[in-house]
Amino acid sequence: MGLLAGAFSANSLFNQLHAASWEDASRKIQHLSPEAAAADEDYWGVIQQSYTVNSNLIILNNGGVSPSPRVVQEAVEQYNKLTNQGPSYYMWRILDQGREPLRQKLAILAGCSPEEIAINRNATEALNTVIFGLDMKAGDQVIGTKQDYPNMINAWKQREQREGIVYTQLNFKFPIENDEEIVSAYENAITPKTKIIHITHIINWIGQIMPVKKICAMAKKHNIEVIVDGAHSFGLLDYRIPDLGCDYFGTSLHKFLSAPIGSGMLWIKKEKIEKIWPLVCNDKPRSEDIRKFETLGTRSFPIEQGIGEAVNFQNAIGSKRKEDRIRYLKNYWAGKVKDIPKVKIHTSFKPEYACAICGVSIDGMTPGELDSALFNTYKIHTVGIVWENVSCVRITPHVYTKLQDLDKLVMAIGEIADKKKA
Repeated sequence: MGLLAGAFSANSLFNQLHAASWEDASRKIQHLSPEAAAADEDYWGVIQQSYTVNSNLIILNNGGVSPSPRVVQEAVEQYNKLTNQGPSYYMWRILDQGREPLRQKLAILAGCSPEEIAINRNATEALNTVIFGLDMKAGDQVIGTKQDYPNMINAWKQREQREGIVYTQLNFKFPIENDEEIVSAYENAITPKTKIIHITHIINWIGQIMPVKKICAMAKKHNIEVIVDGAHSFGLLDYRIPDLGCDYFGTSLHKFLSAPIGSGMLWIKKEKIEKIWPLVCNDKPRSEDIRKFETLGTRSFPIEQGIGEAVNFQNAIGSKRKEDRIRYLKNYWAGKVKDIPKVKIHTSFKPEYACAICGVSIDGMTPGELDSALFNTYKIHTVGIVWENVSCVRITPHVYTKLQDLDKLVMAIGEIADKKKA
């Protein structure tokens, strides 16, 4: 029974390793405003110590995948060792019982019912489950954008090729700081055949936060369902999934939640579960039970225990405090480089339109050239983005990112831009 408790008990690894020191650090900033708390380096220094990132690299591609803190790594390692003492016993009879407490824990974080959450491996799996699980016929229309994630675009294109649905892609030029411009673009694309609107909550290429609530409210007036790709918003922005107003939601937990790599979550509004076919076979494919989406065969039970510790980690910081800090880090470096000659910022500074991800470019350099210069000379790891009308280097800090690392980034961009000017 002690093994079953794991991350869901008072004796969790997080409580063993961090509870006392974190509570003390949190008390010291309770009197501060959110803005002051976001900039309190003593408090965030305690959080930073919980990670094991390579000190010889500056990792600023957390929009791709985030490192897990030490407590999450140790949970996975501990339960992996346990599993290998007798896999068929410890997996199927012991650790398999840990999914229900995890479902409840994720539901509290997501602000929804546990009966609406399925635990899987990533946002692609979650969203493809819905995309391929919907009953649609030739001529039915789906509206998305050219800036959506490629795996979701390709899933819709595959249905278009096989079944003759109509896949319409809008093309936005970000940043956009006008909700109505975005909402109107979706609404103007609606036809009598429109069945689904697909929205990416945070555009992964450039960090634009989309006005999901307003798009969902508009869609409901037209009796259209909405799928939300929350890969980059869950664990970063402070919100409840049902408050978005969507019908379906998928996310990766190994991004801003810092859960183990290869962990994800699917949310489906309770009354919609029955009509979605599972992506992987199930003996009751038309069941109202969200668990029909979890028949994945042999899976990593240690990863699930690790997700639980990641939720403990998130809750101890607080979702709002975490969002404020990461937005502060993004604005810290971007604000320092935006006026450097030849440097361009491709992401909004307004809090409602951006948080962590930010694009930057230097005139006369391709994204690949800038990405290489940052790594080869300064050991700063980023990612060059060339996708549709987006061309920049994506910079994404996380809670473990230190200001001194961002100061080095600012220095590096300044030096590289100065060389291009010469």
